[in-house]
Amino acid sequence: MRPVPTLPSALIPLLLLGAPAAAQLAPPQPVFAPAAVPLTCEVYSAAPMIEAQLFFGRNIGADVGVSDHDWAEFLDGEVTPRFPNGLTVIDASGHWRDSENGRLIREPSKVLTLLAESGPATLTLLREIVDSYKERFHQQSVGLAIRPVCVSF
Repeated sequence: MRPVPTLPSALIPLLLLGAPAAAQLAPPQPVFAPAAVPLTCEVYSAAPMIEAQLFFGRNIGADVGVSDHDWAEFLDGEVTPRFPNGLTVIDASGHWRDSENGRLIREPSKVLTLLAESGPATLTLLREIVDSYKERFHQQSVGLAIRPVCVSF
């Protein structure tokens, strides 16, 4: 077995005292410093729009009450007429905290994503969809996330 090298005990306090001072003298430099590039949509040959994601729970009470047929009718009758240029729907599994009883609710969900012009008219259309779903399917809420994006087709 080889002996493990050790430092003389007199050197250990000097090394410990020097470590914080050395760190203060030379702060770490960032590994990557990106150049200042304007983040405008023109840089990407794209148009400024918004991306809206809506989160629709499918339970009514403790059971799945919004069938595939009900969802398709809602999509065709409420969403597509308001946003006829296109959208994407993804099946999901979600959970949320019930504001009435504090219980965690797990349920199958639909996530709808669409791209649209920014402005009050678009927000009104989105609110109409949310309100219609809540009323029709007795929902406490529908999640809505909106963010600015650059879009090119």
